[in-house]
Amino acid sequence: MSDNRAPAKLNKVDKAAILLLSLGETDAAQVLRHMGPKEVQRVGVAMSQMRNVQREQVEQVMGEFVSTVGDQTSLGVGADTYIRKMLTQALGEDKANNLIDRILLGGSTSGLDSLKWMEPRAVADVIRYEHPQIQAIVVAYLDPDQAGEVLGHFDHKVRLDIVLRVSSLNTVQPTALKELNQILEKQFAGGANATRTQLGGVKRAADIMNFLDSSIEGQLMDSIREVDEDLSTQIEDLMFVFDNLADVDDRGIQALLREVSSEVLVLALKGADDAIKEKVFKNMSKRAAELLRDDLEARGPVKVSEVEGAQKEILTIARRMAESGEIVLGGAGGEAMI
Repeated sequence: MSDNRAPAKLNKVDKAAILLLSLGETDAAQVLRHMGPKEVQRVGVAMSQMRNVQREQVEQVMGEFVSTVGDQTSLGVGADTYIRKMLTQALGEDKANNLIDRILLGGSTSGLDSLKWMEPRAVADVIRYEHPQIQAIVVAYLDPDQAGEVLGHFDHKVRLDIVLRVSSLNTVQPTALKELNQILEKQFAGGANATRTQLGGVKRAADIMNFLDSSIEGQLMDSIREVDEDLSTQIEDLMFVFDNLADVDDRGIQALLREVSSEVLVLALKGADDAIKEKVFKNMSKRAAELLRDDLEARGPVKVSEVEGAQKEILTIARRMAESGEIVLGGAGGEAMI
């Protein structure tokens, strides 16, 4: 938030940033644990841009807690150090480092990294007329959820070609990355002295496929199977879909259920098979399971898109918890994915 922004123009992200900056590192980290990666990134960017927060703005956000917040000073001063400590506590060092760089570098991020700050449609437009191998490198470099959205803006034939190329990628020479950055009119930081970069592969393709709409995913998988049946099997084995929750151990399911709202759970289970429902029921208290069954029976017909959206929301939480080591997920083939 810049200095000349009027208090009345505070948006929800700005308000969340002020609140987290006011809480302190430990409490803020606990809040961030319950947010998705994209939410953490958006709030983190807003926090890094906070400068000279006015008391009126703090009062607007904190309400009855204004007296407590008023005892804290220097909001926005030295925020970089605060953000680094807080995100490391919330996400773990390895996961936080990449996100910290993206947050604190912000608009000055160059080359391929700059694409991660763009809307998926804009990224698709940037690479639409590039060589298919360049498209594949860009898609493999993006976060899987963003990559999935980018693929959604191409036609089926292009999507198939890109996913096949991503699957066959293993390492990329730093000179190739440097040339790609020049195409994007930027220079890759440290590229000339770097070793080969791990990029792409079957696992990356599977991660991206997880974030595609179900209709697109099914059509694309059928086409991959026609081209290379072994590859389609490898991708399917590494994918984690909603039905695979039945293979998560009871402790993992219990931990996951604590992070999912009742409304989202009801919607997701409307389209789930009996094995998933029973898995959920047996990992809840008897009373909670009865209430959930009643809610499912009382809920009328819902749109398929709403069910798929709820299931994807739960899968996003599950993947985040797996990355932090809280639970262990198994793909369709039973492979561990941590």
